Amino acid sequence: MLTLGIVNTYDKIKIHEAHYRSIARAAPIAYAFGFNLALFDYPFKMDACELVNFVKDKTTIGGSGKYLAELFGTGRFFVFDLPEKGFQPQFGFPVVTTSHPDKKKEILLPALSEFIVRKKSFLFLIGLGHKGLSPDLFEMARYHLDITSKGVSLETCTAIGAVPAVISGYVKGKS
Repeated sequence: MLTLGIVNTYDKIKIHEAHYRSIARAAPIAYAFGFNLALFDYPFKMDACELVNFVKDKTTIGGSGKYLAELFGTGRFFVFDLPEKGFQPQFGFPVVTTSHPDKKKEILLPALSEFIVRKKSFLFLIGLGHKGLSPDLFEMARYHLDITSKGVSLETCTAIGAVPAVISGYVKGKS
């Protein structure tokens, strides 16, 4: 199981357009490449079903919530608070996506794809907001992945598209 995990580092109290637009943008990407979608620390005070309807009413991105609803209907959309001690084990190994991976935790695409082909599960964490992911998440994650393999920093929505697309393409090339 592969899961795209978007971590809100933007505003934890007030709902902004960036919050629901990021969800609407991530859903068709997750759907298209066979990933689950998990949100962490978003400021919504609603469950996943209510959030699907909220996003559908707020934007036309992602087929007006069509793909988000599809993910939810098939049990592939999740909403959580940010865990303090570790991510939900059903998502597998947490992987921080970063342009500056710690060399001790860095995983390269060839090794990652071998694990995926052997049915290992991974949760790919992407930060929403200019602050990026917290140092605690870098420490908590088992692996760090530079999806560009060149140290190029990507904007959140670019990373949301690139991570599943590159991983999916690499894995298909190995299969």
